[in-house]
Amino acid sequence: MPDTTLSRVFRPPILNRSIKVAVIVGTLLNLINQGDRIFVTGDPDLLKLVLTYLVPFCVSSYGAWSALKDKD
Repeated sequence: MPDTTLSRVFRPPILNRSIKVAVIVGTLLNLINQGDRIFVTGDPDLLKLVLTYLVPFCVSSYGAWSALKDKD
């Protein structure tokens, strides 16, 4: 199987970094955007919660992909 840029993005070092970024940034954004719903009512909007983690993961992964693509 050829070593494509996209397959390199999902190797452990880059994937782990994207996950760490998603957890840190997603948590901060969820606290900012839904902190009252999380702590007061205990009923956050689950779609917003998931998307708030997914977006930084995608941005971080795209950044890695773009850097690897330009390097090639």
